[in-house]
Amino acid sequence: MIRVLLADDQALIRAGFRALLSAEDDIEIVAEAADGDQAVSQAAAHLPDVALVDIQMPRVDGIEATRRIAGDPALAAVHVVILTNYGLDEYVYAALRAGAAGFMVKDTEPDDLLHGVRVAARGDALLSPAITRRLIGEFVSRPPRGPLTGALAALTNREREVVALAARGLSNDEIAEQMVISLATAKTHISRAMTKLHARDRAQLVVFAYESGLVTV
Repeated sequence: MIRVLLADDQALIRAGFRALLSAEDDIEIVAEAADGDQAVSQAAAHLPDVALVDIQMPRVDGIEATRRIAGDPALAAVHVVILTNYGLDEYVYAALRAGAAGFMVKDTEPDDLLHGVRVAARGDALLSPAITRRLIGEFVSRPPRGPLTGALAALTNREREVVALAARGLSNDEIAEQMVISLATAKTHISRAMTKLHARDRAQLVVFAYESGLVTV
């Protein structure tokens, strides 16, 4: 059972998401929040697998709420997915840097939302191809960040390769197929890279790949 926290200041929006998600046999709504402060406290109280967090809320916005959740070691298992009406780039970057596992616009198709919740619950990065393309376009226009470039030395060549492929949106299965390795080996490379880079989740590997210059095209 996937345990979900809904955080949105609009009760009607929460009701719509609740009706959709609760109808699934493998998803349970364990808590709701109307602002960022409540989102953080409810995450701590209920330890959901996934927190669907609106980006624009009163008192504390979704970005800051995400930062607080991601920064609390006791909430390491909570995967935050940012929800917004706007697919604006600055929100994507801010959400991922704050520790979000993914980013979705509210007008996404119901099936895509359900898929996104399940992907996030598995610990995979939830980034649509369109968002991935925007990330690439943004980061390739900037010089690599020095400290992150140095961190590449901690990775083996194979680990660099899997991080780069993950940053381009490939799943573990697709990475294994492209590298001609087993799925278990691909997962091991990803896990070791996350450990070495102190990445909270796969989404942070994506940010690292772009900001370090590992992915340039």
